[in-house]
Amino acid sequence: MTNTPMQRADWSGIFPAITTPLRADDSIDLELFGTHAAWMVEHGCGAIVTPGSLGEGGLLRLDEKRALWSRAVEAVGAAVPVVAAVGACSTRESVEIARAAHACGCRGLMVLPPYAYKGDWRETHAHFAHVFEATPLGCMLYNNPPAYGTDVLPEQVEELATAHANLHAIKESSGDIRRMTAIRARLGDRLAVYVGIDDMVLEGLAAGADGWIAGLVNGFPAESVRLFDLAASGRLEEAAELYRWFLPLLRLDAGPQFVHLVKLAQARAGWGNERLRLPRLPLEREQRDRVMSIIDVCMKIRPSIAR
Repeated sequence: MTNTPMQRADWSGIFPAITTPLRADDSIDLELFGTHAAWMVEHGCGAIVTPGSLGEGGLLRLDEKRALWSRAVEAVGAAVPVVAAVGACSTRESVEIARAAHACGCRGLMVLPPYAYKGDWRETHAHFAHVFEATPLGCMLYNNPPAYGTDVLPEQVEELATAHANLHAIKESSGDIRRMTAIRARLGDRLAVYVGIDDMVLEGLAAGADGWIAGLVNGFPAESVRLFDLAASGRLEEAAELYRWFLPLLRLDAGPQFVHLVKLAQARAGWGNERLRLPRLPLEREQRDRVMSIIDVCMKIRPSIAR
């Protein structure tokens, strides 16, 4: 199988930020991972992103990431692209990760700023440039200032897009809906703009977003794809009705314990388990019970969508 690099036209629709299933001994359950990825693609998702923040990518060794990429390509690579999340403390390690993903058959990269160092724009630009230039793969810039402390402003996004033809998309997770329109005003359709926070997807699509890097899709792909399709086709009343049901779940993706909560929700929906990798610990009982009551209410009134 050839990993033809993603082109600008490939960046649209819902891309799950897939979780990483763990066994009791802390190893990765690659069989379940592949089955889970294929299930979401069968429901209409357009790519698989692994292992990002939701996939606990910062806690995985490079050999574990290689295993995930290879399994994802095996499971879905003939149908949709596999996009590798590239995040590390150093630029050197990020370049190594990007090249390893290319060798494993990934067709795109989602590139994060350095984990531990908040540089000035000159340094941040140099970091992204080295990773974009490391492979021929299509790239998405991941902007998440609340999580990583680095904020790539619209004019800086324009600078990167002008310099790097293989930068095709941005995952915008600042939480500021005005960023969507600001990027679009500067760049037109040069970049695909993706919503990066689940509980602003309807607002993001209304502001002109092309796609959604989704979290709760891990347990609810039918509902996620339906919501996206309704909003993208302008059927806003129907989209708003589904969104009202979905919002209590989508908000689980928007807080500091989003990995814990998304895994809990998807396990309740029948996929995987709640296991986390240290330093994350299982939820305390009171918090777990409170969140599970929210999930249970949503499950009881879950809309009838083919799944």
